[in-house]
Amino acid sequence: MTDILLLAHTPLASALAAVAAHAFPECGAQLRALDIGADMGVDQVEALLRRTIATMHSDAILILVDVAGATPCNAAQRLSGRPGLALVAGVNVAMLWRTLCYRSETPEVLAKCAFEGGVVGVQLLIRPLRLDQPPAAAFDDQDPNSNQ
Repeated sequence: MTDILLLAHTPLASALAAVAAHAFPECGAQLRALDIGADMGVDQVEALLRRTIATMHSDAILILVDVAGATPCNAAQRLSGRPGLALVAGVNVAMLWRTLCYRSETPEVLAKCAFEGGVVGVQLLIRPLRLDQPPAAAFDDQDPNSNQ
């Protein structure tokens, strides 16, 4: 079974782990969270990441990071030659839940599941305004009884 490591800026990793435990309470042994402080550099995060991976239950690990190009992701990318490791950036709740549903898969398959879950989870639910159109009023200004 693949272990999942959440690596994100404080407090996102811990918050996502709490959301995961809410929906998948049985996932605790396979899920770890590392919150990265603003004062931590790439070398420091890499060292912390290596120590954490050494204590994980499996050699198969999927790392989910918050933002590509940021310190957590840059540190994780330094481990790119490690066998059994996959990395996906842009973690969100939909991605995490999809990943937890398929956590018995290999890191490579799980990375695809994570990516697909993240993409499906991002949806435009309100049609954006045209730039030349003023925003809608929060109340009906044509209705004299409306004061909201």
